Amino acid sequence: MAEEYKDEQPNDTIFQDAVDALRRADKPRAKELLTLLLKTNQNNPTYWIWLSAAVDNSKERIYCLQAALKLDPENGTAKRGLILLGALAPDETIQPFPMNRPRAWEDKLLLANEKPKERGLRVIAKSPLVRLIGVMVIGAALVSVLVFGFVLPNQTRVIPTQTNTPGPSPTFTTTPTIFGATAEPTRVFIGPTPLWMLLAETYTPTPIYVNTPRSPQSRDQYRLAEQAYENGDWDSYISNMELILVLEPDSADIHYLIGEAYRFKGETSNALAEYKEAQNIAPNFSAPYLGEARVRLMADPGYNAQKLLDEAIDLDPNYGEAYLDRARFLISRKKAEAAIVDLNRAAALMPNSPDVYLAYASAYLALDENQSALEAAEKAYSLDITALPVYEMLGRLYLENGQYQRAVESLEVYAVYDQENALVLARLGQGYYEIGEYESAVSALDRATTINRTGLRRFLLYRGLAHLELGNIDQAVEDLEDGRDADDESFDANLALLRGYFAAEKYGSAYLQVEALDSLAETDEETALTLYWRGLVQEKRDELEDAIDSWAALLEMDEDVMTAEMRKEAEAHYLKLVPPTATSTLWSPTPKPRTSATPTRTPTRTPTP
Repeated sequence: MAEEYKDEQPNDTIFQDAVDALRRADKPRAKELLTLLLKTNQNNPTYWIWLSAAVDNSKERIYCLQAALKLDPENGTAKRGLILLGALAPDETIQPFPMNRPRAWEDKLLLANEKPKERGLRVIAKSPLVRLIGVMVIGAALVSVLVFGFVLPNQTRVIPTQTNTPGPSPTFTTTPTIFGATAEPTRVFIGPTPLWMLLAETYTPTPIYVNTPRSPQSRDQYRLAEQAYENGDWDSYISNMELILVLEPDSADIHYLIGEAYRFKGETSNALAEYKEAQNIAPNFSAPYLGEARVRLMADPGYNAQKLLDEAIDLDPNYGEAYLDRARFLISRKKAEAAIVDLNRAAALMPNSPDVYLAYASAYLALDENQSALEAAEKAYSLDITALPVYEMLGRLYLENGQYQRAVESLEVYAVYDQENALVLARLGQGYYEIGEYESAVSALDRATTINRTGLRRFLLYRGLAHLELGNIDQAVEDLEDGRDADDESFDANLALLRGYFAAEKYGSAYLQVEALDSLAETDEETALTLYWRGLVQEKRDELEDAIDSWAALLEMDEDVMTAEMRKEAEAHYLKLVPPTATSTLWSPTPKPRTSATPTRTPTRTPTP
């Protein structure tokens, strides 16, 4: 591979250092250097190919080679690597890797006086000894295939196994097949850089909880299954595990693990059948009860899984994932306080689990304890920055806490890897509006409503307000009307529509919105906003007496219930409408100090039209 790309290699000291590190078998150093190079130039297929030799597992190698093939569709090295890894169908047009390195054993096969001047593969092919060795090697390979591929897997002698105490099942990530199945062609990857590429080193995978010693006859088959398991090749995993069942028909853990593979495939009925079989074989085996609860909730989110989750915990009080899943179930049933009790137990059993802290965040959010929820989500992030759901939760909580820039940053990461989540795109649109990026807000909300408009009408307020800031008045009014209709009891929604009508010069409709605000205002700040907009609207309607009364009432309010701009504008409007000699009878320019210590919220941002 090095020779094939010799002419393409950049004259780069860092790159040469990476190559040298690979030749010394120092993969961590090579990976560090190549990742650094890719951060400066992700469009170099040579970097990706060499990185594929430095990463630690097949999933990462496949990604690197697919990235190289995307950049250079005719790249023979990338194609050969993907074929060998099972991620690309064999192609007769792809030649094998060239053997252009010297082989010391060639000369040793000949006497000194027999060495011909001509060298190369043709001379070797003419040697009877070489041909004999080749035949022997091929014969040995065929015998190995027959023994290990057909004889051993079909032996029927069974050695009973003991099942360990059940516990949490592993976390899975789907990846292309490597071992144990016929390779199928996969599409060339087109997408974002995986989150693992951001790490200095990849996380250690969660070990398989059920780790029963296998019989000698099934060990090789189990190793093949483990390879498929690590690569998320569920069909191959199931096939290999079913072959083990022939040798170990009474192994409850095999049925449970097959059920898990079906669950990850989304085949809930097959998964349920395997879990039930495991329960029949070993009624005290806890894990299949948790598996059954999970697949029943997958098939029907309204299913009452309490009994199954309780059973899993009763059978194994140290089953951390059972506590975690029961907490999630309780949160979904609006029992967040009870969920926190289970999460405390799960955290003690799984102290470094980001899933536990993500569930904490959901529970605290349900209890309106936003600060505690944010702290839990940030803890989950610190434990695993590759956990994509954490970014969604952080984005939501940053919006709730008014940290709009951070919200946008978190939601942007999530949206890169899941571009079809309409709710995330809608929240991203809200974040863009709050930081003043109005065109981005409109674009994000356009994408969100194209995917799914149902349930997102309240976010149309932000698209309407963004259109308003961009001067797209007609689109703004249409969105603001839809957004207000989704929650007609919301003060902010009615205020937003009022602003739209005012900008569209629909002053009669704007006045009706003022009346609606007057009935919805609950705080001094909301009352101040109502008076402010009443004064503006009534001036446009030539209802000057009402406008004067509105401005006077606003100026009589405490100074800190409105922005300085609102008060200054109110003074200007009032003095314009009322002769200076008459102001003493209605309003004194001396601001009235606040007499109440009751805190009130910051007024909604209201740019002067």
